[in-house]
Amino acid sequence: MSYGQQGGPQSQWDPWTPQSQQPWNGGNTDETPDWAALAEASETRAKRRRLFFIGGGALATLAIGTAVAMAVVSANGDPEGSGKPASLPTSANIPSGTGTAEPSFEPTSAPPPLDPKEFVSDKSKDTAPIGPGILFPGTQLTMGSTVYKKGPTADTRSCAAAAKGTLAKVLTDNGCTRLMRVTYTKDGMAVTVGVAVFDSEAQAVKAKKGTDKKSIVASLAGDGVKAFCNSAVCRSTTNSYGRYAYFTIAGFTNGKDVTEKDTAVFTTGDDLGEFTFRQIRRRGEAQASAAVNG
Repeated sequence: MSYGQQGGPQSQWDPWTPQSQQPWNGGNTDETPDWAALAEASETRAKRRRLFFIGGGALATLAIGTAVAMAVVSANGDPEGSGKPASLPTSANIPSGTGTAEPSFEPTSAPPPLDPKEFVSDKSKDTAPIGPGILFPGTQLTMGSTVYKKGPTADTRSCAAAAKGTLAKVLTDNGCTRLMRVTYTKDGMAVTVGVAVFDSEAQAVKAKKGTDKKSIVASLAGDGVKAFCNSAVCRSTTNSYGRYAYFTIAGFTNGKDVTEKDTAVFTTGDDLGEFTFRQIRRRGEAQASAAVNG
C-alpha cells in the first residue's frame, strides 16, 4: 500500500462520497485545484440526477395510469369481470323528468247524452215536420229479406173518422190530434198502419191502455189495393212510443179470414209495427242530435 506525503493512507476520491479527498494534479503539494476534473465530476452528477428524475417521472406516470385503470374498473363493474354493476342508484334515487311541475287540470265529465225519447214525448220538443211521407218514405220497405210494396197513404185531423169499433172513442177521449195511415202489400196480404198523435206521452199511454179487442184502425185501400178487413176476420195490434200510439190491421185481400195458422199474416203485421217503432225512434234521435250540435 502506498501512502501519501501526509503519513496516512491516500483516499480514493469518489464524487458521490461526501467529504472524500479530491486528488490534485500529480499528487503535488500545489494547492491549485484541477478544474477540468471538477467540471467532469459536476457533469457526471448532473447526468445521473437527470436520469433519476426521468425514471421517477415514468414511475409516477405508471402509478397514475394504474390508479385510473382501477377507477375505471370500479366504475364499470366487478374487477373480476363478473359483469355485475358495482354500484348503481336504485330506481327510487334516479331523478325523473326535468324537475318542472306537471300541469294539473280539474276533472271534467261529458254531459249525459240527450234521451231521444224526450223529443218525441211532448209536442213542445217534438217540432220537426211530420207526415205519412216522412214516417213512411219511398215506394217499398225491406224487413230482413222480405220486401213490402207501399200502397196508399192518408192523413186526417179527425182521428175518429179513421177508426173502427171502440178505438174511435178512445182516441177522442184522450185528445188525439192527428191520425196518419199507410198500407203495404205482399203476396195477397195487406196491412194498414195507423199512427195517432197526442200532445203528451201520458195521453198516448192512456189511449193504448184504453183499447180492447174491438179497437181497430180502419184499413186503407186504393192505388191498386183492394178493400180488405171490412168484414173478414183480421189480426190487429196496438202499441205506443212517446206521444204516438200506433196500430196495425193485417189480412188477406181476397176476403179470407185470418186464422192462427196464417203465420205469414202475423209476421206481416209484426214487421210493419216494428218498422213504425223504429221510425218514431229515429225521429227522436234526429232531434236530439240537432239539439246537441245546434
